[in-house]
Amino acid sequence: MMSADPSEIAGLWRSAVVLKRDPLSTVERGRFVTPTGEVEAVLRRVDQVPWWSRVLARHLFKREREALARADGLGIAPPLLFGGRAALVRGFIEGLPLHIARPHGERGYFRSAKMALRKLHRAGICHNDLAKEQNWLRGNDGRAYLTDFQLAARFTRRSWLFRIAAYEDLRHLLKHKRRYAADALTAAERRVLANKSLFTRIWMASGKKVYYWITRGMLRFADREGGGTRLAYDAPRIVALLKAHPQVRETVVVAYPDRRAGTGLYAFVEGGPGLTEASLRDLIATEKTSAAGPTPPEHLQVIERLPRRASGEVRGEILQLVAMNQVDQIDGLIADDDERSLVARIVAERRNLRDRFAF
Repeated sequence: MMSADPSEIAGLWRSAVVLKRDPLSTVERGRFVTPTGEVEAVLRRVDQVPWWSRVLARHLFKREREALARADGLGIAPPLLFGGRAALVRGFIEGLPLHIARPHGERGYFRSAKMALRKLHRAGICHNDLAKEQNWLRGNDGRAYLTDFQLAARFTRRSWLFRIAAYEDLRHLLKHKRRYAADALTAAERRVLANKSLFTRIWMASGKKVYYWITRGMLRFADREGGGTRLAYDAPRIVALLKAHPQVRETVVVAYPDRRAGTGLYAFVEGGPGLTEASLRDLIATEKTSAAGPTPPEHLQVIERLPRRASGEVRGEILQLVAMNQVDQIDGLIADDDERSLVARIVAERRNLRDRFAF
């Protein structure tokens, strides 16, 4: 069950689904009443975080609120619709995160991304978390947008610290460009990729290891592609367990926003004739009786064949959209008629029908 809306926006917010819940905030998608009418929006709230993370949660919340306020009007980030003490409402951008959109060869997208960074830096803001592909969006208009400004820093002048942070923002963008449009990299961009800043080299050798020890070790907090702890810890064990079944050829587990759990897991299993969902759930349930057993996925779908690229790589971005019930976004990713037919059957038999956005 979703809890009551924050008192600051009582009567203005209508929640549709929880996108993410962790010790630092809860993120929901829904609709928000503005002076010009009701619009699709995203809410970040910190009124329900545990006591031990409250100070850090509110600090990160404040950074995002202030960065979005300064970036408002630049056209490169969600507009700030409301920014209070414990609730922040930002506009919703129609599009897909980079790890789902996978804009291979889209030079125009990366030109747009570079321009977005220039606008951000000219406004005195450095994002500081652009290594994550989920923080880059590919809008339905083909342009690049930035999201999740919890680690953003605002500067009043172009100090040495600003220049280092801006350089690292650019370097992380170019890493994504190298993955999706390597032939479009210029000689200058290749030099940037080859040279980490001194601050980054020190961080990776020391601070980053401590950060991972605290967040992933002590707190068991993870955010792999936005999937959180369950995707980082439970999903690999579920995959290994299912792949051990003699009739299973391949398994892919993805995370999706779940109304009750915050983050749910959806397992897609490619198997031979006679393989049933019930038999696989019994297998996982048996393993769950041991202390090391993973929490079963909320949804499990046995399919004849997984969608793949010509290289044989499974098209996880399509499966991700099926799990999230954003099936209207799939059409632009389809490669050919055979894949269209295959994906249509997967969509028709999808299990996650409860968490469709009901506006």
